[in-house]
Amino acid sequence: MATEFVQKTIHLANQKSLYFASDFHLGVPDRSSSLDREKKIISWLNAVREDAQIIFLVGDLFDFWFEYKQVVPRGYVRFLGKLAEISDQGTELVVFTGNHDMWMRDYFEKELNAFVSRRPVSYQIHTDSGESTSLLVGHGDGLGPGDFTYKKLKILFESPIARWAFRQLHPDVALRIANAWSRHSRLANNEKGEDAFKGEDQEWLYLFCRETEKLLHHDLYIFGHRHLALDMPVENSRYINLGEWVNDSRYFRFNAEEAQLKKW
Repeated sequence: MATEFVQKTIHLANQKSLYFASDFHLGVPDRSSSLDREKKIISWLNAVREDAQIIFLVGDLFDFWFEYKQVVPRGYVRFLGKLAEISDQGTELVVFTGNHDMWMRDYFEKELNAFVSRRPVSYQIHTDSGESTSLLVGHGDGLGPGDFTYKKLKILFESPIARWAFRQLHPDVALRIANAWSRHSRLANNEKGEDAFKGEDQEWLYLFCRETEKLLHHDLYIFGHRHLALDMPVENSRYINLGEWVNDSRYFRFNAEEAQLKKW
């Protein structure tokens, strides 16, 4: 399991930082609230761009996203435009797909020059001081024990057949169906019970980190998906969950001086 991760190396320049955020869920619970959140995200991007070497967007940026060959969902122009601006200035963007935006195609790669990954990636971070830190980063859906129903559905939804079938629908019809489904999500209805801490023996991502750590050490495990901001020890490592931006606004900053979960 652990040895199958894509391995990447980053040389973190002096006075530069890596930033991580996830689960913006743009689109819910309604247009007005989503727009307010979008503007808040942009204010965060404007602030972190000053020292950001790489900005990691760790899944579920939208509550629903689907790319036709020539069409993407309407809206989010402020967010997408800001990402394009930041990318054009030379800041690297890394995007992980989540369970709500797993149907990304190549829009982010071609329009924003982003690296897009559908699976966790193992990073080795080297600084000018000679220090090295290992990170495992991913959205987190489908990892760890349990949740077998979703894991089976994920295999189906990620299949070329499912994408092809959905693409046969006219975009107006497809997005109307998707948005109606989205309005039933727990974030859209402010159902926080499912996002309460379940205890170490029930937190699937924590258990995944613990099992992975036995096979391959990482100093930090950084995931989203749980909608719960967490900073927990895992053996000689740390598990960071980035939380969500519908009810909260958390991000993680990593540089030579700090590795800290923060609130915007």
